[in-house]
Order: sequence, then structure tokens, then C-alpha cells
Amino acid sequence: MKRASILMIIGPLFLLGLYFFPLWNIMLGAPQYPEPLGMDIYIDGIKGANEFDIQNIDGLNHYIGMRKLPKPEEMWEFGTFPIVIGIMVGLGVLIGILGFAGKISYIWFLGWFVLMSILGVMGMYDFNAWMVDYGTNLDPNAIMKLANPDGTPMSYKPPLFGHAKMLNFDVTSLPAAGAWAMFIGMCLTLAAFYIGWKKAPKSDTSLTKKYATQ
Repeated sequence: MKRASILMIIGPLFLLGLYFFPLWNIMLGAPQYPEPLGMDIYIDGIKGANEFDIQNIDGLNHYIGMRKLPKPEEMWEFGTFPIVIGIMVGLGVLIGILGFAGKISYIWFLGWFVLMSILGVMGMYDFNAWMVDYGTNLDPNAIMKLANPDGTPMSYKPPLFGHAKMLNFDVTSLPAAGAWAMFIGMCLTLAAFYIGWKKAPKSDTSLTKKYATQ
């Protein structure tokens, strides 16, 4: 149980990488841009992959009626996500310490993993909903008004994951270093639960019984 608890302490600490590294990266490449434009999405704001990328992306978006990329104070998520991550890191480390001291069982490790997974799915859903609004809610007075072959307005929503063709731009959206740090941390907490379960006495391997006795 002690080895499992140590993993449970270490795993949530990987989430601290989200404060220093981007969670997601979106790159836009086109023939007229030898160096692709890009934006790194952090839990507290959006930054350009290169110095002037945000200004250039906003300039291009102006012609097709897309809004400027939001500043941190313009989206509640950028103020809330750092707090949520901090709480989850603290909670995970506390669970690991209590497990090391023998105060709680390994089932709590799984509970933290499930809660973090739910929060992650909710975050991705919110991120995708923002991109839908960002790419479809266009200014009707835009300089350029482009339509699909069937006459419907063209959507400029970037892909949530993977590659898409938008006009003459190749758009690629992929997890960045912060997302991978979070993934590793969550895998460690899942490993902590598995080790705790394997090391538990045979009479205690029932999750229901183990939960009921805590």
C-alpha cells in the first residue's frame, strides 16, 4: 500500500505542468506562410506559438467575420481552470498521504482518477463548444462571405483533434506538453489504484466491502 500511496502522491503533482506548459496547440499552415501560424492554449489564456501569431490570426479572422481571440479576462474558464487544477492537485496529494498513513484505502485513488476524468471531459466539451461558437458565429458585415457548395455559410471551427482543411489553410489541433503531463499523472494514479488492489489481502479485494469499511 505504501508504494501505491507514493505513486498517488506523485501522480497529481504532474498536473502542475499545466501552469507552465500549454494544454493544447493549434497550427495553421498555408503557402503564403512559410512558418505556420499557431496558438498555444494554456489553462489561463491563449498565447501565440511565435511572437506575432495572435495578431496575424486576428487579422486574417477579421476578413471572414471571426472575433478576436479572447483575452484571459474575457473567458471565465481562464480564471476557473487554474483554481480547479490546484484543488485537484492538493486533493490528490492529500489522498496519497492519508493512504501512506493507512487512514484510507486504495479505492480513494480510483475516486480521484474518476473525478479528474469527469472534469477533463467537461473541459474538453467546453473547449469544443467555444470553438464551435468561435468558428460559426460570424459578423454578417464581414468583408468576405464564403459559403459551402450547398449554399450554407462556411464554418471555420478548428478541429478538436487532428487535421482539417479550411480554405487554403491546413489546420492541425493536438495535445501539447501540459496535456501529456496531465495524462502521465492520471496514469500514475490509476497504477496506484491497481497496485493497491493487487497488494490488498484477498479478503479485502472486494471494492464494495473495502469502501464500506472506510
